[in-house]
Amino acid sequence: MSQGSLFVQQLGRGILPPALAKYLELDINVVDVSQDMEAFKKEFPLGLVPAFKGPEGFQLTEIIAVLYYFVELKGDEQITQTLCGATTEERAQVLRMLSFMNGDMATPFQTYALMQLGKFPYNKKICDEKKAALETCFGIINNRLQEYTYLATEDISLADLFFGVYYAFASTLVFGAEFRSQYPAINRWYQTVEAHPVLNGLFDQSKFLQKSVVYQPPKKESKKADKPKAEKPKAAEKPKAEEEQPAEPKKPKHPLEVLGRSTFSLDEWKRKYSNEDTRPVALPWFWEHYNAEEYSLWKVDFKYNDELTLTFMSNNLVGGFFNRLSASVKYMFGCLVVYGENNNNGITGAVMVRGQDAIPAFDVAPDWESYSFTKLDASNEQDKEFINNMWAWDKPVVVDGQEKEIVDGKVLK
Repeated sequence: MSQGSLFVQQLGRGILPPALAKYLELDINVVDVSQDMEAFKKEFPLGLVPAFKGPEGFQLTEIIAVLYYFVELKGDEQITQTLCGATTEERAQVLRMLSFMNGDMATPFQTYALMQLGKFPYNKKICDEKKAALETCFGIINNRLQEYTYLATEDISLADLFFGVYYAFASTLVFGAEFRSQYPAINRWYQTVEAHPVLNGLFDQSKFLQKSVVYQPPKKESKKADKPKAEKPKAAEKPKAEEEQPAEPKKPKHPLEVLGRSTFSLDEWKRKYSNEDTRPVALPWFWEHYNAEEYSLWKVDFKYNDELTLTFMSNNLVGGFFNRLSASVKYMFGCLVVYGENNNNGITGAVMVRGQDAIPAFDVAPDWESYSFTKLDASNEQDKEFINNMWAWDKPVVVDGQEKEIVDGKVLK
């Protein structure tokens, strides 16, 4: 019987709780709320993650509370004493360190990282203040680890696991080697704690950044000089034919607009896909109504799978790509999926495009050249099955003869 559902966004505070639940062998369903935030907010109006819903309507929020609850749910006294402390003093120290890192460290890190990555309006003063706060936090932890093996007790506790996740996450996201080199005691400590079953395999040190991310302001496009208006001759009269010359037709807002309306209703297909079971209902409807003269089908692959790290970050990459395709979405439908596991995953999928050329639809996104596009043949059973699998998400992806499970994905609709 399921012990409940854990709601997360798979970054920051959302990384440790699922890993801990897996280590404790709890029967907990992990839900990525980014798939349906509105539904999540109906259960948890503040929209804060992680959140937990157990049997009989029991609800819990705040990461520290969730972590402690999972340990207690396991019901193993030895594990509880190791992770949470064996004495009153140890338990207080673990809780103190968790509170310190969750508030004084994680909060400024979030603002700093989002600004450096251009995901949040950049303000140099605020960014410098947040970095200074982080350096203070790292300094405190580094000083502790110069005298002690672990952060709160004589063993790896929840405090070590919490900071281990943040240290590795920050090192793959924004902090380079020059930042990490300032804290040698932390670096030594991490070599020990990363082998713990909770952290093992979550991060690949070879993917740690060598150079810290620095905010790059968007390039400003130079404005084209307005052409001077030609003065009309005062006395000269225009020939009648010239006076009646029709106005120049307006340019289409999108290159695919010139193709006109299609007989295949893309909006109806999107509704069918969203509201009906994919395999038994939606896909048969699609193949019955699909018009190969009006639309084309494409296999889309990310070119740089060897650079991908955590699966949730790969999925965020897909989400960003889809957001940048917003100008073309009225002419497209498809899915890109993330297959594999952390530090060994890839992105592929199938997309339908108005017309017979993929480029006019995809080149509205600045990063479209990071993907390869292979035209598919709807009359080819192998191609058709690939499309079905990409849109149904219920079968593994076959890569170099090996089956890779689909772990996440996005729908472009």
